Amino acid sequence: MLISDSMPLLWFSYVALSLVVLITGYLAIRWLPRLPRFVVTGVVAGLVWIPSSFTLPLLDADATYHGMAPAVVVAGIAFLQGNMAALGSAAALLLLGTVLGAALGVLAWWGLRRRASPDAGNDDSAGDDHDPASTPRREPIIG
Repeated sequence: MLISDSMPLLWFSYVALSLVVLITGYLAIRWLPRLPRFVVTGVVAGLVWIPSSFTLPLLDADATYHGMAPAVVVAGIAFLQGNMAALGSAAALLLLGTVLGAALGVLAWWGLRRRASPDAGNDDSAGDDHDPASTPRREPIIG
């Protein structure tokens, strides 16, 4: 059950809070054009959502705990503990998440741009002589 197990509840709350961060971050940078906005949001999503494995020593002599956590958390804790092996693997995953997020942001921008173009679906636009730039501008008339 979701409430009785702490790990699924922890992951659920992490995903919910990261969605809030991404949405508010996207809205905070809306002064940027759409392409940089999508790329920045994709980079942040890649940094926040890429998972990484970690190993913690337990109180027993030979016992360890293996788990999964966001790579940014693993990298932060590995940096604070001075664990360069864990920091190296988490940093590589963070770099991969950054590149994947930026690529997905560019793909989202390209897909929305392609869908919004007036001739997105038809390839036979050669017979269409209507050019919106050549028509004179009509001012609205009140009354």
